Amino acid sequence: MTGRAFHSDSNALAGETEHQSRSMTFVVTWALIALLAFSGLIALGVWQLQRLDWKQNLIERVNQRVEAPASAAPGPNVWPTINEQDDAYTHVQITGRLLREKSTAVHTSTELGQGYWLMTPLQQADGTLVFINRGFVTEITDDRAGGPSENQPVTVTGLLRLSESGGGVLRDNDPANNRWYSRDVQEIANTRDLPAARVAPYFIDADAGGKPRAPHSLKQAYREPVGGLTVISFYNHHLQYALTWFTLALMVAAGAFWFAREERLVRKHRNPEHEPERPI
Repeated sequence: MTGRAFHSDSNALAGETEHQSRSMTFVVTWALIALLAFSGLIALGVWQLQRLDWKQNLIERVNQRVEAPASAAPGPNVWPTINEQDDAYTHVQITGRLLREKSTAVHTSTELGQGYWLMTPLQQADGTLVFINRGFVTEITDDRAGGPSENQPVTVTGLLRLSESGGGVLRDNDPANNRWYSRDVQEIANTRDLPAARVAPYFIDADAGGKPRAPHSLKQAYREPVGGLTVISFYNHHLQYALTWFTLALMVAAGAFWFAREERLVRKHRNPEHEPERPI
């Protein structure tokens, strides 16, 4: 009987040792997972704070460009270096002849309702071409009627915008059927038989030209282009994202603390010093 009891106790002790070994592996594994999760979430939060700083600096730079006095529109020598971050929304001025017969209507939706942007190439004295978004219209009419003649130079002031390639959010441009959903100057130039090498990779959103904004209604018709409707808006939710990542990191830390506390209590109760002696 004594031998059987000893053998049974040995098996039980071996089982407890094996269980404790598996438990330790489990604890270490989950501790590493928690550490990696916590570190990753903290890193994501810090990255979002860095993005927030970058976005705020960008917004400040854009505001400075918009409020600055108008400068000459960039010429061909700097066209290859023009980019969104450094040049978008720069306040510029340009003089030349509007090629009205080459105008293109681009579908849009503005505070004035559904309608079109009227995109017209402007030819400078050196022969280079810059598309001008002359403004919003609700109806497509013969653009050659009224306004300055083809040979009369005009000066346009507005904001530099980068070409919008491809199409709109839900629809692609359809040049064959003259349906346009984005202001893709290269594609419009090709369709209008303009020399691509002489067309600027940007367009200019014309301002209101000093005209006071009249009260409007969504049912009102706008046959003459209404300028000055540029919307400057930046997606900036980086602070909310950073707070989300940091909150998740705290939740992981709290969960790890609770797990460690519970595991400590369990191991304390498993300690042989607290167990009653087994009968021999």
